[in-house]
Amino acid sequence: MPASTALAPVRGVRATWNYTLGSIVFFYVVLNAVVVLNLLAVLALNRSPVDALLIALTLVAAAAQIRGCWFLRTGRGEGIPNAVWLITLVAPAAAVWAIGLFRPEVGFLAAVPLWMAACVIAPLFPRRQRWSLLAGGLAVSIAHPVLAAAIFGNPVSAESTADAWLVLFYGLLLPLMVLSGLWWWDVVVTLDRLRTSAAALAVAEERLRFASDLHDIQGHHLQVIALKSELAERMLAIDPEAAREHIHETRMIAKQAMEETRSLVAGYREVELGNELENAREVLTAAGAACELRVGELPAHADARRVLGLVVREATTNILRHSEATQVSIHLDATDTESTLAISNDAVQSGVSSSGTPGSGLAGLRDRVAALEGELVAAVDPSGERFELSVRIPARAGAEA
Repeated sequence: MPASTALAPVRGVRATWNYTLGSIVFFYVVLNAVVVLNLLAVLALNRSPVDALLIALTLVAAAAQIRGCWFLRTGRGEGIPNAVWLITLVAPAAAVWAIGLFRPEVGFLAAVPLWMAACVIAPLFPRRQRWSLLAGGLAVSIAHPVLAAAIFGNPVSAESTADAWLVLFYGLLLPLMVLSGLWWWDVVVTLDRLRTSAAALAVAEERLRFASDLHDIQGHHLQVIALKSELAERMLAIDPEAAREHIHETRMIAKQAMEETRSLVAGYREVELGNELENAREVLTAAGAACELRVGELPAHADARRVLGLVVREATTNILRHSEATQVSIHLDATDTESTLAISNDAVQSGVSSSGTPGSGLAGLRDRVAALEGELVAAVDPSGERFELSVRIPARAGAEA
């Protein structure tokens, strides 16, 4: 269970962030590509070096915006990481905005990079400042064609406006897409933290249950032992025979307490094969792997079931520690002649070689299996992509044990 709570969330959350980041980056790449293609069309018509400069600055701004998306995972609410990144995000986009005032052929396309930069920067600030930045960025973007026409006498070309309606539409949707994607990301992180807390709470509850059972056993017996010892001490000089009887009863109660404590601990440590198989499926599924569990007949003998249960537990732990498995299969069956268990998984980490078995626990399990005249084999397949563990225990060995 500790391995699952530590590793499963990492894989699930990491995959979710990759999807979230990928969608945001894809949106930025497409929108910047549309802007650049429109600018290239303007350059092809006018052959102006200024238009070439606008394209170069737009590409620099696009690269800075895409790189800035990586700050959205851990840097939200904390501001820009440093002044260099602020300049990198704003300076090329602001230059495009300013130069575009003198190029009516470009139209409002020159205002788009600065708006896109604002959509990257805004989520990095606290909520109140975030909306202020978005409002300011929108105002500056809208002001671009107004200033170009009113102050510089360069009204926006009707043709460029008609050709860039797609940029206008998706540009207005950009902050909604970024913020909604980050909101879903926050939901996933919160759920993952709650799942981890629930697992830790389950462990704490189990410890409390065990401590309560142990207290019930030891508390009662220790209280009786203390009482009997006190009576024996008082009666030692008055009635030695009665004192001897109390001492004998004290010894018997202490023995009973030890037996009940051993029984409690043995029950706590007992490995039940059916439960281990179900636990393995639940843990691996929670870790993000599709687990195929096929169980035929269970072994008839307790020793074989106990050892196979330990193998399932250790194999599950190794899958979580030494792989990023997405497909796991567990097959168990028993016949009149032998019991077989096969466990395999994909996505083996590069540190596990075919000559060694991941996890030192399998070495001890191999000895346990060998004690039942069985065989445990664990290796990576020739492709290096799948780890396979198989156990075979003869039925007659379990009977003899």
